[in-house]
Amino acid sequence: MALLTRKIKRQIQSVKNTQKITKAMELVSGAKMRKAVNAVLTSRPYSNLAWQTVATLSNTVDRELHALLFDRQTAKKIGVVLISANRGLCGVFNQQIAREALRFVQQEQQTPDVEKIEFITLGHKGAQIIAKSGNVIASDFTKPDVVTDISEISSVAKMIVQQYIDGDYDKVVLVYTDFINSLKQRPEIKQLLPIKQNDNSGLGKVGQDEEPASAKKDVTEYLFEPSADFVLSHFLPRLIEVQIYQAILESNASEHSARMVAMKNASDAASDLINELTLSFNKARQAGITQEISEISVSKAALEG
Repeated sequence: MALLTRKIKRQIQSVKNTQKITKAMELVSGAKMRKAVNAVLTSRPYSNLAWQTVATLSNTVDRELHALLFDRQTAKKIGVVLISANRGLCGVFNQQIAREALRFVQQEQQTPDVEKIEFITLGHKGAQIIAKSGNVIASDFTKPDVVTDISEISSVAKMIVQQYIDGDYDKVVLVYTDFINSLKQRPEIKQLLPIKQNDNSGLGKVGQDEEPASAKKDVTEYLFEPSADFVLSHFLPRLIEVQIYQAILESNASEHSARMVAMKNASDAASDLINELTLSFNKARQAGITQEISEISVSKAALEG
């Protein structure tokens, strides 16, 4: 019985040590989440305004004159930009976004015109899952855990734009996790290239903040110098950078939220396990005391007899 109580006591101590780790990770993830959410909310208005500006511009020019606007009738070669986490311990965050990307690939592969689908990954965990699935990873980038400036991802955006212009891809989609709140995140698939005209549901409107109808203003006529074509040729590549940047911010906020919730659940589960083990320890100790009293009583009776 003494061996059993010592074993349970060691188990309790082990769970308590694990709980300290999960609690610390929960607090760290909470602090990172607050910073990431602040970055998301700060950048969303710029991302939305950039898209609204492009929508206005694209209505005034010939879309066939711009490679990033021209919609190729058949998408034979598709690039999938997948944004995931670099680390685990965040619940089903990585599995969920990878599953959404693979579902998209399966749907596209059923189209007869599709000849090639390649992944461009940002985040180690997503790259690992895609590699295990047997899909082709054309480029793998290390996703910055903290993006302080859009220039940190400019090389990724420039590569994607150039590959699209060169004809390596006929369509490029962006797969990321949209941050809704600390308890809810949603995988999203947005078409990155070609830039859609009057796309109110996606590109440039990353996130769930929608401008109230009462606050929307009538579209005004713009004067572009030297020309709308010149402005578009310089502005559209920048827009792709903005969208990838915003998607990374959304994914980072979602990742930290998912990890905070996962660690909180782990800490709560540890507390429940500690309570169960403590109850078992008390029962074992009580049984040991009862047994010792019984043995003493029997010994006393034997001596008196």
